[in-house]
Amino acid sequence: MSPRLFYRTLAFAEAVTWTLLIVGLLMKYVWDLGDLGVRVGGSIHGFIFLAYAGTSVLVGLNQRWSIPLIALGVVTAVVPYATIPFDLWADRSGRLDGDWRRTQTDDPRDTGWIDRLLRWFLSHPVLLIVLFVLAVVAIFATLLTIGPPGGER
Repeated sequence: MSPRLFYRTLAFAEAVTWTLLIVGLLMKYVWDLGDLGVRVGGSIHGFIFLAYAGTSVLVGLNQRWSIPLIALGVVTAVVPYATIPFDLWADRSGRLDGDWRRTQTDDPRDTGWIDRLLRWFLSHPVLLIVLFVLAVVAIFATLLTIGPPGGER
């Protein structure tokens, strides 16, 4: 899977889960159908939100985005459906072009420790995937332990 397809898939999934959360909120606060929709939609959205944020960092580092651009990519997940226009812009502007950087090039930017670590993980994709999923699950579990946004239970 290319960085472009990986990023675009998570950007789309993040937008879809916004719909699930919004429908859950409507079920709870407009149609008075209880909070099951918020619990289910919110949980799915929260997990995908974290996965999208991680994807923004991973793809951003691979594609040599600036730190502010990576941060903007992550922040777009906070605004409903903003991942879609950001994804379209990133794609149209060539920021999603290219393959994973598994080997060092003559580019002087390839000499930093982050680039070496990125290349090492990209050369070990199973380990990268396992650690990526474990990190998202650990953060998600920690946030569930802390409680939902706004302190509601």
